[in-house]
Amino acid sequence: MNKKLLSSLTYATKLTRSNSFTCNNNNQQQLVDFFDSLLIQRCFTLQQTRQIHTQLLQHCFHHFPFLSSRLIATYARFGSISECRKVFKTTPFESLQHILLWNSIIRANVTHGFYDYAIKIYVQMIKFGFLPDGFTLPMIIRSCSFIGVVSLCRIVHCHVLELGYRNHVHVVNELLGMYGKIGRMEDACHVFDGMFVRTVLSWNVMVSGYAFNFDSIGAFRIFKRMEFEGFKPNCVTWTSLLSSHARCGLYNETMEFFQVMRRRGVEISAESVAVVLSVCGDMDGVQWGKEIHGYVIRGGYEDYLFLKNALIGTYGKKHEYVGDAHKIFSEIKNKNLVSWNALISSYAESGLCDEAYAVFLQLEKLKLNVGSPVRPNVISWSAVISGFASKGCGEVSLELFRRMQLAKVAANCITISSVLSVSAELAALNSGRELHGYAVRNLMNDKILVGNGLINMYMKCGVFKKGHLVFDNLKGRDLISWNSLIGGYGMQGLGENALRTFDEMIKAGMRPDNITFVAVLSACSHAGLVDAGRNLFDRMVTEFKIEPNVEHYACMVDLLGRARLLQEASDIVKNMPIEPNECVWGALLNSCRMYRDTDIIEETASQILSMKSEITGSFMLLSNIYAANGRWEDSAKVRVSAKKKGLKKIPGQSWIEVRKKVYTFSAGNVVHLEQEEIYAILDELMLQMAGENYNISSCFDQQCICDQSKLLLVAN
Repeated sequence: MNKKLLSSLTYATKLTRSNSFTCNNNNQQQLVDFFDSLLIQRCFTLQQTRQIHTQLLQHCFHHFPFLSSRLIATYARFGSISECRKVFKTTPFESLQHILLWNSIIRANVTHGFYDYAIKIYVQMIKFGFLPDGFTLPMIIRSCSFIGVVSLCRIVHCHVLELGYRNHVHVVNELLGMYGKIGRMEDACHVFDGMFVRTVLSWNVMVSGYAFNFDSIGAFRIFKRMEFEGFKPNCVTWTSLLSSHARCGLYNETMEFFQVMRRRGVEISAESVAVVLSVCGDMDGVQWGKEIHGYVIRGGYEDYLFLKNALIGTYGKKHEYVGDAHKIFSEIKNKNLVSWNALISSYAESGLCDEAYAVFLQLEKLKLNVGSPVRPNVISWSAVISGFASKGCGEVSLELFRRMQLAKVAANCITISSVLSVSAELAALNSGRELHGYAVRNLMNDKILVGNGLINMYMKCGVFKKGHLVFDNLKGRDLISWNSLIGGYGMQGLGENALRTFDEMIKAGMRPDNITFVAVLSACSHAGLVDAGRNLFDRMVTEFKIEPNVEHYACMVDLLGRARLLQEASDIVKNMPIEPNECVWGALLNSCRMYRDTDIIEETASQILSMKSEITGSFMLLSNIYAANGRWEDSAKVRVSAKKKGLKKIPGQSWIEVRKKVYTFSAGNVVHLEQEEIYAILDELMLQMAGENYNISSCFDQQCICDQSKLLLVAN
């Protein structure tokens, strides 16, 4: 215990026990002031506060409202809300008549985020007949804004009017902020227009409210009105205006306003720079980011940690500048969790999953240090999981998600959505169902991001009824919901279902986009619905005014090619208004392979060989076509050409999940415990197919197909 504090407490004890000390008002006030000074000047730890509290209880000074409120404030300073509540509960009833004590306990709870408890105390206060003042109401209004229940906000607003605080600027400014927080800007405008006295803070709250609600037009309108009525926007006003445009994706406008702000000589705050930096990462090029970085250095903002973190995010969004992001990260002495997450996200979004995971492991090691507050949170885990998922490393993503659960870190919607996409790609139905259960238990199944992920997963796993049920129960369906349903049906060859869903989407008033037409044209292709596909392609241009891109043309070429309309498919490629890419030529080549059209093959082959493609599929397909026709020399040339381009054929894989275990099969591996059983079943299937006169292939005989299938169906 501090020696000075010990001597002070000893003095207080002796003073109250001495015969010369009489408890008149003057002496009491002296001792109250003495304890008050102890609480303000000498309490540097929670333990010291408890010792003074003990002295107050011993000498019955805890019934003084002023000392009790000071004690609550001191406990709150050390974050001990439970002891704040104990002080309040043990205060005699006669002392509760002082508004200072109620305000102290409400402030302690609001400051530490216990908004529900603060409201309960307020209700208790009203029941006891004590009226709130101009300090109570702003705290209660702030609590309502965080709770977000509109009816509760309106009740407190009524209290403000009934108690005569409609012209109290501080109280009314809090009302403006409350309505902005709950997305009721029309109510905020009504309150604002009824104010007799407005301050710059009132205008700033309004601009900030529009920014919070992604309304850049409203923010600019109130900004101009502010200037018109003779108020000069300050740094906070400008920062809110910048934020409103940045949040709406109006990056160029944000930069223009920042330039105007500088020309007018408005003070540039670190917060303004942070908003502009968040925009720079999403703009083409990085020149703006470098310029603002220079401004940070010249303006002396280098010591602001949140600006350093913003710079990491800015550089990290550009793949070629991830090294600069790491350099800035290395220069930060006292890194916080935002710093670590910014770098992890930078690597993950750039496809550098191993680097992201390496930084994540470094962060994990920090949590082993005693007293270190920095440890991986849901953002850290989600960034790594999403990174591996987008790179095609689904099994790694699933393993990381299991580790995340073991670490007792609660997943959010982004995490669940990422892992659901992995389950969809791997067709891991059991994992998808487990994730569905997790989402239901954690009340996330109604979230649009999770709902769309569930639809996609079930449809790709072939569980159409379940996918459609999730779709039907999803509130606020968006375009992704419809596209997932249509794409799922198309992938499984259910073209009629896809077309029916497309028509329902149009009737529901949802306008299709590029992705919708890729999905529905692909569905027509897989189901052989040539007329429907042609009709949709025409409607896309004439009715929905969507210019076809290479993906749409690739779908049409595939649709016509599968229907043996090779000449029509070839004509589409020749007459395309845009340059055909490898996908278009590949679709045409695959059709030629199926129907052995050698004339179109030669033309297509020359186009593919001349392209600077990084896709190996077309080269391997062409090589196999030449080999099937006995043109071994040409086949070898194509493979040599692919090798010179640095292209490598990734072995084809398939997998099946049996009793929660995934069995992977790939070409080239010949080791499997059940290999002979697989071959026996395959031979039996081939005999049954031959017996029912199935046309297995026009290029190879049945025995050749059987032998090739045996090569493919071997375990990894």
